[in-house]
Amino acid sequence: MAPQARPVTPLELLARGDRDRLELIGGTLTPKVAPTAEHGRGQGATVRALGRRFDRKPGGRWPGGWWFATETHVQYPDGAVYCHDVVGWRRDRVPEFPTGFAVRVRPDWVCEILSPRNEKRDFVDKPRTLHAAEVPHYWILDAQEKLLIAHRWSPDGYTMVLSAGADESVHAPPFDGVELRVAVLFGDDDDDE
Repeated sequence: MAPQARPVTPLELLARGDRDRLELIGGTLTPKVAPTAEHGRGQGATVRALGRRFDRKPGGRWPGGWWFATETHVQYPDGAVYCHDVVGWRRDRVPEFPTGFAVRVRPDWVCEILSPRNEKRDFVDKPRTLHAAEVPHYWILDAQEKLLIAHRWSPDGYTMVLSAGADESVHAPPFDGVELRVAVLFGDDDDDE
Protein backbone atom coordinates (compact mmCIF):
# COMPACT_ATOMS: atom_id res chain seq x y z
CA MET A 1 0.00 0.00 0.00
CA ALA A 2 1.36 3.43 -0.98
CA PRO A 3 1.88 5.93 1.84
CA GLN A 4 -0.81 8.55 2.07
CA ALA A 5 0.34 12.05 1.17
CA ARG A 6 0.31 14.55 3.99
CA PRO A 7 -2.34 17.29 3.68
CA VAL A 8 -1.26 20.58 2.16
CA THR A 9 -1.58 23.58 4.49
CA PRO A 10 -2.85 27.07 3.65
CA LEU A 11 0.72 28.37 4.21
CA GLU A 12 2.02 26.00 1.53
CA LEU A 13 -0.62 27.28 -0.88
CA LEU A 14 0.39 30.85 -0.03
CA ALA A 15 4.03 30.09 -0.86
CA ARG A 16 3.26 28.77 -4.35
CA GLY A 17 3.83 30.93 -7.40
CA ASP A 18 0.91 29.30 -9.26
CA ARG A 19 -1.70 29.75 -6.52
CA ASP A 20 -4.09 31.97 -8.47
CA ARG A 21 -6.03 29.08 -10.07
CA LEU A 22 -5.73 26.66 -7.13
CA GLU A 23 -8.09 25.88 -4.28
CA LEU A 24 -7.32 23.90 -1.12
CA ILE A 25 -10.04 21.33 -0.46
CA GLY A 26 -9.68 18.65 2.18
CA GLY A 27 -5.92 19.20 2.35
CA THR A 28 -5.51 18.70 -1.40
CA LEU A 29 -4.55 21.34 -3.94
CA THR A 30 -7.24 21.34 -6.61
CA PRO A 31 -7.09 23.36 -9.83
CA LYS A 32 -10.04 25.67 -10.34
CA VAL A 33 -11.82 24.79 -13.56
CA ALA A 34 -11.06 27.22 -16.37
CA PRO A 35 -14.08 29.48 -16.84
CA THR A 36 -16.18 29.50 -19.99
CA ALA A 37 -17.14 32.71 -21.76
CA GLU A 38 -20.65 32.35 -20.29
CA HIS A 39 -19.12 32.07 -16.83
CA GLY A 40 -17.05 35.23 -17.28
CA ARG A 41 -19.98 37.16 -18.70
CA GLY A 42 -22.21 36.11 -15.79
CA GLN A 43 -19.54 37.04 -13.27
CA GLY A 44 -19.03 40.48 -14.78
CA ALA A 45 -22.75 41.16 -15.17
CA THR A 46 -23.48 40.12 -11.58
CA VAL A 47 -20.80 42.43 -10.23
CA ARG A 48 -22.08 45.32 -12.35
CA ALA A 49 -25.74 44.77 -11.40
CA LEU A 50 -25.16 44.32 -7.68
CA GLY A 51 -22.11 46.56 -7.43
CA ARG A 52 -23.74 49.78 -8.51
CA ARG A 53 -26.55 49.27 -6.01
CA PHE A 54 -24.70 47.76 -3.05
CA ASP A 55 -20.88 48.04 -3.34
CA ARG A 56 -20.84 51.50 -1.81
CA LYS A 57 -21.42 53.31 1.45
CA PRO A 58 -25.02 53.23 2.70
CA GLY A 59 -27.30 56.09 1.81
CA GLY A 60 -28.37 57.81 -1.36
CA ARG A 61 -30.47 56.33 -4.14
CA TRP A 62 -29.28 52.73 -3.60
CA PRO A 63 -28.99 50.72 -0.37
CA GLY A 64 -25.19 50.31 -0.40
CA GLY A 65 -23.52 48.75 2.61
CA TRP A 66 -21.37 46.07 0.95
CA TRP A 67 -17.83 45.31 -0.24
CA PHE A 68 -17.61 43.00 -3.30
CA ALA A 69 -14.66 41.20 -4.86
CA THR A 70 -14.19 38.66 -7.66
CA GLU A 71 -11.86 35.68 -7.96
CA THR A 72 -10.95 36.10 -4.30
CA HIS A 73 -9.34 33.36 -2.24
CA VAL A 74 -10.94 33.02 1.19
CA GLN A 75 -9.50 30.78 3.92
CA TYR A 76 -11.98 29.04 6.21
CA PRO A 77 -11.50 27.66 9.74
CA ASP A 78 -11.41 24.06 8.44
CA GLY A 79 -8.31 24.95 6.37
CA ALA A 80 -10.14 25.06 3.03
CA VAL A 81 -9.20 27.90 0.69
CA TYR A 82 -11.71 28.63 -2.06
CA CYS A 83 -11.35 31.08 -4.92
CA HIS A 84 -14.90 32.47 -5.07
CA ASP A 85 -16.33 33.89 -8.27
CA VAL A 86 -17.98 36.77 -6.40
CA VAL A 87 -17.88 37.37 -2.66
CA GLY A 88 -19.27 40.08 -0.41
CA TRP A 89 -18.94 41.46 3.10
CA ARG A 90 -21.38 43.77 4.89
CA ARG A 91 -19.68 47.06 5.69
CA ASP A 92 -21.43 47.33 9.06
CA ARG A 93 -19.69 44.09 10.12
CA VAL A 94 -16.43 44.58 8.20
CA PRO A 95 -15.66 48.34 8.15
CA GLU A 96 -12.44 48.00 6.10
CA PHE A 97 -12.22 46.12 2.79
CA PRO A 98 -10.67 42.66 3.45
CA THR A 99 -7.24 42.30 1.88
CA GLY A 100 -4.46 39.81 1.32
CA PHE A 101 -4.13 36.23 0.15
CA ALA A 102 -6.05 34.41 1.38
CA VAL A 103 -8.68 36.62 3.01
CA ARG A 104 -9.49 35.30 6.48
CA VAL A 105 -12.59 37.37 7.12
CA ARG A 106 -15.77 35.33 6.80
CA PRO A 107 -17.91 36.56 3.90
CA ASP A 108 -21.56 37.44 4.32
CA TRP A 109 -22.42 36.30 0.79
CA VAL A 110 -20.76 34.01 -1.74
CA CYS A 111 -21.83 33.59 -5.36
CA GLU A 112 -20.50 30.84 -7.59
CA ILE A 113 -21.15 30.65 -11.31
CA LEU A 114 -21.59 26.97 -12.07
CA SER A 115 -18.99 25.52 -14.42
CA PRO A 116 -19.23 22.23 -16.28
CA ARG A 117 -17.14 19.57 -14.48
CA ASN A 118 -17.30 21.63 -11.28
CA GLU A 119 -20.82 20.90 -10.08
CA LYS A 120 -19.82 18.75 -7.08
CA ARG A 121 -17.53 21.45 -5.76
CA ASP A 122 -20.25 24.12 -5.99
CA PHE A 123 -23.18 21.98 -4.79
CA VAL A 124 -21.43 19.80 -2.16
CA ASP A 125 -17.90 20.80 -1.10
CA LYS A 126 -18.28 24.59 -0.85
CA PRO A 127 -21.67 24.58 0.87
CA ARG A 128 -20.33 22.25 3.58
CA THR A 129 -17.38 24.53 4.30
CA LEU A 130 -19.42 27.73 4.06
CA HIS A 131 -22.14 26.32 6.31
CA ALA A 132 -19.61 25.27 8.96
CA ALA A 133 -18.19 28.82 8.83
CA GLU A 134 -21.73 30.27 9.10
CA VAL A 135 -21.63 32.23 5.84
CA PRO A 136 -25.19 33.64 5.83
CA HIS A 137 -25.93 33.56 2.07
CA TYR A 138 -24.79 31.33 -0.80
CA TRP A 139 -25.88 31.80 -4.40
CA ILE A 140 -25.33 29.58 -7.41
CA LEU A 141 -25.79 31.01 -10.89
CA ASP A 142 -26.13 28.42 -13.64
CA ALA A 143 -24.96 30.21 -16.79
CA GLN A 144 -25.98 27.32 -19.08
CA GLU A 145 -29.56 27.02 -17.80
CA LYS A 146 -29.84 30.71 -16.80
CA LEU A 147 -30.89 29.98 -13.22
CA LEU A 148 -30.36 31.77 -9.92
CA ILE A 149 -30.48 29.59 -6.81
CA ALA A 150 -30.22 31.46 -3.51
CA HIS A 151 -29.54 29.73 -0.18
CA ARG A 152 -29.73 31.02 3.38
CA TRP A 153 -27.81 29.61 6.35
CA SER A 154 -29.80 27.71 8.98
CA PRO A 155 -28.48 25.53 11.81
CA ASP A 156 -29.36 22.33 9.93
CA GLY A 157 -27.80 23.34 6.59
CA TYR A 158 -28.43 25.75 3.78
CA THR A 159 -32.06 26.27 2.88
CA MET A 160 -32.94 27.17 -0.69
CA VAL A 161 -34.95 30.37 -0.41
CA LEU A 162 -35.23 31.25 -4.08
CA SER A 163 -34.86 29.68 -7.49
CA ALA A 164 -35.59 31.77 -10.55
CA GLY A 165 -35.11 31.70 -14.29
CA ALA A 166 -33.85 34.40 -16.62
CA ASP A 167 -37.35 35.62 -17.43
CA GLU A 168 -38.12 36.52 -13.79
CA SER A 169 -37.60 39.54 -11.56
CA VAL A 170 -36.85 38.75 -7.93
CA HIS A 171 -36.02 40.13 -4.50
CA ALA A 172 -33.12 37.79 -3.68
CA PRO A 173 -31.72 37.69 -0.15
CA PRO A 174 -29.51 39.30 1.06
CA PHE A 175 -30.24 41.96 -1.55
CA ASP A 176 -34.02 41.85 -1.19
CA GLY A 177 -34.32 45.62 -0.94
CA VAL A 178 -33.95 45.89 -4.72
CA GLU A 179 -35.76 44.02 -7.48
CA LEU A 180 -33.32 42.24 -9.79
CA ARG A 181 -34.07 40.92 -13.25
CA VAL A 182 -32.33 37.55 -13.36
CA ALA A 183 -31.38 37.96 -17.05
CA VAL A 184 -29.29 41.00 -16.06
CA LEU A 185 -27.13 38.75 -13.82
CA PHE A 186 -26.12 36.79 -16.93
CA GLY A 187 -25.56 39.82 -19.15
CA ASP A 188 -28.57 38.82 -21.26
CA ASP A 189 -30.58 41.96 -20.62
CA ASP A 190 -29.80 45.62 -20.08
CA ASP A 191 -29.88 46.96 -16.57
CA ASP A 192 -32.17 49.96 -17.03
CA GLU A 193 -32.09 51.06 -13.39
